[in-house]
Amino acid sequence: MNPPESDWRLQGQESYLKKSKFVYRQYQRPRLDWDHDHCEFCGIKILEERKLKDSKNVICEAYVNEDDRWICPECFLDFKDQFEWNLKQ
Repeated sequence: MNPPESDWRLQGQESYLKKSKFVYRQYQRPRLDWDHDHCEFCGIKILEERKLKDSKNVICEAYVNEDDRWICPECFLDFKDQFEWNLKQ
């Protein structure tokens, strides 16, 4: 089921996420001075697994596209049809 168009998480992401291809993987920081990312929709923090014990309301696995845009599993399921996302093989 698609979320309504008035969903608070929708903030213009279609301009850069429409028809993106994603993979599901464990988060790894892209460089030493960068320790987390956020879901492009709900903002949940995405950290490396070893840091999970230090924080609440964080995840360590999510969907990521070629532009390193991260989507949590819940938001991915909510928006995959609306944004016409595919999973890479």
